[in-house]
Amino acid sequence: MATWHQNKDKARSVVSPPFWTTARRDSFAGFLFIAPQLIGIITFVLVPLGLVFWYSLHEWNVLANTFTFIGTQNYRLLFEDTNLLEVLCATAIFSAGLVVLNMSLALLLAVLLNQNLRGIAIFRTLFFSPVVVSLVAWTIVWGFLLQKNGGINGMLLLIGVEGPNWLREETTAMISVIVVQVFKNVGLNMILFLAALQGVPKELYEAARIDGAPAVKQFYRITLPLISPTILLTSIITIVGSLQVFAQIAVLTQGGPGLSTTVLVYYLYQQAFQFHLFGYGSTLSIVLFIIVAALTFSQWQMRKRIVFYES
Repeated sequence: MATWHQNKDKARSVVSPPFWTTARRDSFAGFLFIAPQLIGIITFVLVPLGLVFWYSLHEWNVLANTFTFIGTQNYRLLFEDTNLLEVLCATAIFSAGLVVLNMSLALLLAVLLNQNLRGIAIFRTLFFSPVVVSLVAWTIVWGFLLQKNGGINGMLLLIGVEGPNWLREETTAMISVIVVQVFKNVGLNMILFLAALQGVPKELYEAARIDGAPAVKQFYRITLPLISPTILLTSIITIVGSLQVFAQIAVLTQGGPGLSTTVLVYYLYQQAFQFHLFGYGSTLSIVLFIIVAALTFSQWQMRKRIVFYES
């Protein structure tokens, strides 16, 4: 009987699979490939986000070297902040204006530059070149151009028009900042749209022309549906970028006049680094994160309606 059990144990030991199987080796290799990205996300995204949330529960006075737990008091201050609603309105106006103008102009330029003409590459390079220019340098140059006695008003005087002080009047400050940002980054979306347009099969346009479809109908029935994935991508990128704008506001208007151009990122910078309210600044960062996450999630959920091949 003992011999039978010993033989049975030996048989089990022989047929039991080894631990380091092919599937486990493949899984381990996969984890090694994603490890650098995963470590980067944990180190530079998840850990800072957790720290910001932890700071938002404290009153952190750097000058006095105090770090006091106050619970949700900073979140209650959001409802008592009389400036926050105006800041959110300015943020919404800037984002809406930037997204609509940027994407419309980028799509128009892409359609115009999607031509097999001699020398068209020069114009593509010309419109894309602001993307690679230093953001601060670009903004400083435009700051000089938009002054009361700057280059823009100088050109307007040539046709008998006296221009305003673009960056110091509430009616023109926000428009000026939006236009400067659009001219800076419209080339990126233009290239994305141009790549999408060049991927549309030419046979569809030829069939539409044979059927007598006008160019406008071809654009709405063929071009827009086939480039809808790129439209979704550029809309997400542009909206998220518009909510994170800082350097342009800091250089051009410093949030003024009043709070007319004070967007949420610049406002939380003021609270944290100018007024030394790091806890409240962290709370505003959480608000910004929630807004960006909600908008991105809603856009992604709408992909089944705006991307034609999604089921």
